Amino acid sequence: MNGIHDMGGMDGFGRVEPEPNEPVFHAAWEARVLAMQRALGATGAWTIDASRYAREMLPPDVYLATSYYWQWLLGMEANLVAHGLVDADEIAGGRSLRPAKPLPRSRLAADDVGRVLKRGSFARSPTAPARFAVGARVRGKNMHPKMHTRLPRYARGRVGVIDRLVGCHVFPDSAAGGNENPQWLYTVAFAGQELWGLDADPSLTVSIEAFEPYLEPA
Repeated sequence: MNGIHDMGGMDGFGRVEPEPNEPVFHAAWEARVLAMQRALGATGAWTIDASRYAREMLPPDVYLATSYYWQWLLGMEANLVAHGLVDADEIAGGRSLRPAKPLPRSRLAADDVGRVLKRGSFARSPTAPARFAVGARVRGKNMHPKMHTRLPRYARGRVGVIDRLVGCHVFPDSAAGGNENPQWLYTVAFAGQELWGLDADPSLTVSIEAFEPYLEPA
């Protein structure tokens, strides 16, 4: 989908300014949000891509006015309501008003925490040969999906070269809706001037990981 979250290459937002000695969390509530997100992920209620999609659906004025973990919280609330696990009036009231709904996996023990904090594998067995080989010239499709996608706008319609075949992995676009639909994944290298124009540094190369449905022969 197109949204304010896809800010790569957008004008008017200035440079990324790293915060010197930035702490892991700027406030205690941020740590609680991370813990809740991990705990809900452990239940299998929704996928990581569904979490990203919920944040992408935030209105631009909300997205730009909220911090990273505040966006996480808003997306989590939206998914809780969408999956029928809580109701909007319970969130507004800050307490449970009805019996709890069942979860796919409802028990998270202390011994499970280490496993939950580790990123799982999204590699899957391929169902067809890879369409592109290393060295092939490809173009990012000029696509504007309404659902979640991991293809940044700045790479759409631009020509790059396959640098590496990463393997077959869960496809985020469909995983946001609960369907893994594994696809081949490639590292694609783009010349900076191809992406940003002739004023860009001619020595710059930008590499992205792009799924096969995002690409077409150039």
